[in-house]
Amino acid sequence: MQDYLQWLSESTKTHWWCDSATPSEIDFALQHGAVGTTTNPPLSATAISLRPEIWQPQIEDIIKSSPNPTSKAEAFIRLVVTEGAKKLSPIFLRTSKELGYICAQVDPSKAGNRDDMRVMAKRFSQWAPNISVKLPVTSAGLDILEECAAEGIPVTGTVSFTVSQMLAVAEAHKRGSEKAIMNGKKSAPCNAVLMIGRIDDYLTEVAADNRSKVSSTDIQKAGLAIAMRAYSLFVERNYKAKILVAAMRGTYHATELAGADIILSIQPKYQHELIKNEIAKVEKYLIPIESQVIDRLSTIKEFVRAYEPDGLSPEEFISFGVTQRTLSQFTETGWKRLESMR
Repeated sequence: MQDYLQWLSESTKTHWWCDSATPSEIDFALQHGAVGTTTNPPLSATAISLRPEIWQPQIEDIIKSSPNPTSKAEAFIRLVVTEGAKKLSPIFLRTSKELGYICAQVDPSKAGNRDDMRVMAKRFSQWAPNISVKLPVTSAGLDILEECAAEGIPVTGTVSFTVSQMLAVAEAHKRGSEKAIMNGKKSAPCNAVLMIGRIDDYLTEVAADNRSKVSSTDIQKAGLAIAMRAYSLFVERNYKAKILVAAMRGTYHATELAGADIILSIQPKYQHELIKNEIAKVEKYLIPIESQVIDRLSTIKEFVRAYEPDGLSPEEFISFGVTQRTLSQFTETGWKRLESMR
């Protein structure tokens, strides 16, 4: 009998990835239908610090051979990502390179630096054939994403919370893919991330600070509304990029989008909840968020900026509040943690 995750993977258009870089958690996810893995600097740091004994020989070599903190952090990320890439390789080969990817994210502190991200992205892409290079959805990050797509490099646009950011990723990938084909290269897969729980968290704080009368129940549906609006536009415009919903705050972020032709990045704790709880195997993605909820959420200016297709310009992406918060957190709790690892 299929559990919920197996049903999701085998009986709907929805694919799901493991939102963890820890080897044992990737193994569990693969047993239940996962076809990819999300990593970022904090997840890579956690994977190493959680079970340092399994990485010990490599840790010692990296510390001894790294000439500076930046190269050390990158070496740790490479260690974690290539281990995951091996586990996903059978899926990658079986599906003719359509599935079986793992993300490798560039230094989040470089989100506005095109030159550094360009060099890093090309280097990361060479670690394994099934790596999707993760770039921030800033103006600079989009430029590099398009360049990578033009070279046939799989890419994922991340640190993204709005419809306008996801559309910008799809457009950049489209332009890059057209260049790749013109130059005799194959178009590579692209994912447009929606950090669904982080936008909900951000709007919760904005609403509290502004003494908004919007309820927490309404705000809990904000990220879902953003995901559904973006998805409808992706389908309408026939984008090849896939929406990847990540940073969930509950199983509802998976169940309410079940059936859509998207990727759900599910954390291990929610994987277990979806498996053990008797959740109805129902495709819910066509059930819209109530118009009254959208009307109430639209009294919050930051929701409107996130929900409307033209709510933010690419030049505003890097200064959007939750973007800055996430880049800072990923730098402090991920990249710098790896740099200082002993």
